[in-house]
Amino acid sequence: MVNKKLTLQLDFHSHVPIYTQIVEQVQSQLANGILKPGDQLPTVRALAEELRVNFNTIARAYRMLDEARIISTQQGRGTYITEVPSQKVTEKLKRESLIALTERFINEAQRLGFSERDISQMVRDRLKVKNETKDL
Repeated sequence: MVNKKLTLQLDFHSHVPIYTQIVEQVQSQLANGILKPGDQLPTVRALAEELRVNFNTIARAYRMLDEARIISTQQGRGTYITEVPSQKVTEKLKRESLIALTERFINEAQRLGFSERDISQMVRDRLKVKNETKDL
């Protein structure tokens, strides 16, 4: 059964390549427990049709995930999330996801004309608000 938990939100206006967005989102979903070892992913062809992107884009993302040992493709059976990653790998995936998310945020904020100082201050302000509301 194909995993229905895999949801990808692609930004076709981003400077981040589509295959990289896919890799980052699969890593993030694995690190956050949305995807679990043994979950089956859609075929390259099915995912390409669903996302309306080139077959080769999905193939490249899957190849990168396979090289990172995050997925395993078994001829005739499908593509699966590999066994439970170690704590070290999980922390690395989470950190890489945070870096990618931060880079997208900074790039978008800069594209909108905000300065580095504006961006830093906004992050500090939002963290402060979040911490204050967490204590309520």
